[in-house]
Amino acid sequence: MLRSLDIRDMLIIDRLELAFQPGLNVLTGETGAGKSILLDSLGFVLGWRGRAELVRQGAEQGEVVAVFDLPAGHAAHAVLDEAGLPGGSELILRRVNGRDGRKTAWVNDRRCSGEVLRRLSDTLVELHGQHDDRGLLNPRGHRDLLDAFGGLSELRAETRAAWQARGAATRALETAQAAVEAVRAEEDFLRHAVAELDQLDPGPGEEAELDERRRLMQGAERVRASVGRAHGALGPDGAEGAMGDALRWLDEAAEGTAGHLEAPLAALERALSELGEAVDGVERCLEALDFDPHQLEQTEERLFAIRGLARKHGVAPDALGDFAADLRAKLEALDAGAGQLAGLGAALDAAQARYDRAAAALSAARAEAATRLDAAVGAELAPLKMERALFQTALAAGEAGPDGSDQVAFCVATNPGAPAGPLAKIASGGELSRFLLALKVCLAGDAGGVTMIFDEIDRGVGGATADAVGRRLAALAHGGQVLVVTHSPQVAALGGHHWQVAKRVVDDCTLSEVVALDPPARIDEIARMLSGDTITEEARAAARALLG
Repeated sequence: MLRSLDIRDMLIIDRLELAFQPGLNVLTGETGAGKSILLDSLGFVLGWRGRAELVRQGAEQGEVVAVFDLPAGHAAHAVLDEAGLPGGSELILRRVNGRDGRKTAWVNDRRCSGEVLRRLSDTLVELHGQHDDRGLLNPRGHRDLLDAFGGLSELRAETRAAWQARGAATRALETAQAAVEAVRAEEDFLRHAVAELDQLDPGPGEEAELDERRRLMQGAERVRASVGRAHGALGPDGAEGAMGDALRWLDEAAEGTAGHLEAPLAALERALSELGEAVDGVERCLEALDFDPHQLEQTEERLFAIRGLARKHGVAPDALGDFAADLRAKLEALDAGAGQLAGLGAALDAAQARYDRAAAALSAARAEAATRLDAAVGAELAPLKMERALFQTALAAGEAGPDGSDQVAFCVATNPGAPAGPLAKIASGGELSRFLLALKVCLAGDAGGVTMIFDEIDRGVGGATADAVGRRLAALAHGGQVLVVTHSPQVAALGGHHWQVAKRVVDDCTLSEVVALDPPARIDEIARMLSGDTITEEARAAARALLG
């Protein structure tokens, strides 16, 4: 609910503070008094696009502050949370327009963009009038309005979920197809590379082992000669034989030395044992160095093949095994791709069928709701002196989407036998006002805490018809809040709260002011609306009669 509106230095308003109330709030005044400026100022603080020059002449900046009450569960809370703005039971919107045209906005004392204000406004205010392109005259919102009237939120949710599932299935299939096509484009390379790698079958660490063996064999001839000479020096014809002779001679002489040879004999035995191990190692080395030249050729051929394949694929020699495994996995995916694509295609078909069923059920429910809405609006038109007019909710097949495939448009025919056409193009000013009101009465099952504003929606009607308009506005305001800018005394008399908009001249400067009317002043204002500038007693009596 809009609780207050504070306007400073906007157009011909210098300072204005309004405290609105629940129920039907009416604003009246002579043409040009500034009633539309109030709506322009409210639209400005709500982020709506309007006239460019808003700052009052002589002022540096204009400012509008609007305060709304937000009950728990109000849709504005979600917008605040999404924008990271502070919430609560009170919402304060403030917007400043500088003389240079620069605009700055705050929500609960936090800077925000005009886009955030506009998103908030969609949850706070509905504006309805003959030139309203944001509300009932906007055909882009007719489908949502029909669904709200028909209580089709569950069917819409089911359709939206089916659409999302269909989209996910489509993306999964497209991703798999792209992957298969990417692998298929290099299928020949993969099969050749895997065959080449399988034929060579390099093992981990094999390249280093082959390199070591090659180096050993390349230096084997020179090394083997030196090792052979060392083996001769250490063997039976060398150190081993000499040490054996020394051990035998000392052992024979040991009995006559009173134990003086025990330690040398023990040391010599240990030395012979160590020497024997050294001779064994040298013999093994000689065996390793004993190679066939053809073996060197084979070793080099395999070593160069491993290194060449590693360079070809841009990997380390030891990584060739893992690389081959990756290529085999791609080939396996390619070979299994047909089966996977078939499964994903079946899943997409199932998701499409689910969406088709949900969309068909939603379309059927919309057709039934459209019939009920047409009847409800028709019943409202008769008291508004439009019993011969026809309201029709037109449904047509459109492009499939998350909310089904129906296009919805509200159409009217003002004369019997005339073809129905778009609401904004067929009806005249007065007829359009009454169509909008009848439609709003039927669609207002749950206002959702929204303040409804009707800008001269009663234009072109009077008498009993104007009274019917006023009663419907009062019914809409029950349990909520409606602001009406009106020239109709019948509508003004049904308001729960009444403000008069008037001009005054101060120092040759025209200013607009808004005054809350007490009962006597209200009688005079409605009498003025009935009789014109000269208020007669007869007009006052008629005003009292209207006020009941």
